[in-house]
Amino acid sequence: MRRKHRRLRSDADLDITPFMNLMIVLVPVLLLNMVFAHTSVLELNFPDVDSSSVEEQKELQLQVVIFEDQLVVSDNQGGVIKTIANREAAHDFEMLGKVMKELKGRLPDKRNIIIMPSSDTSYQTLVSVMDKVRSYEAVVAGDVVEAELFPEISLGDAPKRAEQS
Repeated sequence: MRRKHRRLRSDADLDITPFMNLMIVLVPVLLLNMVFAHTSVLELNFPDVDSSSVEEQKELQLQVVIFEDQLVVSDNQGGVIKTIANREAAHDFEMLGKVMKELKGRLPDKRNIIIMPSSDTSYQTLVSVMDKVRSYEAVVAGDVVEAELFPEISLGDAPKRAEQS
C-alpha cells in the first residue's frame, strides 16, 4: 500500500534583519551629517531714497567702494580716507581690516557703514569685505573673540569712476 506523505509546507518568513542593520547604521550617519550643514545669515540694510534729509547728509557716513583693481575707503565729508590697491592680483583684505580697526579707534560710537560694490564684483569678494568691516578676531583673557567694528552694513551701487587720462 502506498502512503501519501504530505510534504510539510511552511510559508517562508521574511528576513528583515539585514534591512534593520542598515537602518541602525544609516540613521545616525545621516543625523551626524546634518550638523555640518550650517547656514549663516547677515542682516543688511538697504538705503531708503526718501529718507535722505539734511541731518543725515551732515552725519558722517563711512563707505567702502569695491572696484576691480582697488578698494576705496571714504566718507561723505572729507572724501577718500584710504585707497587700497590690489596685492598679487587680489584685493588686500588684511589692509582693509587694519584701516577699519584704525577708523573704529577714531570713531568708537560709529556702528554703520555702506559697502558699494561695482557691477563686476564677485560674491566672494563682497562677503570677504563684509566680514572685514563687521568684526575682527581679538584675544581677550587668553580666548579668541570677535571684536565689533561696524556691524550695521548697508549696500549701495558703486559710483562710476572718472576716466584717468
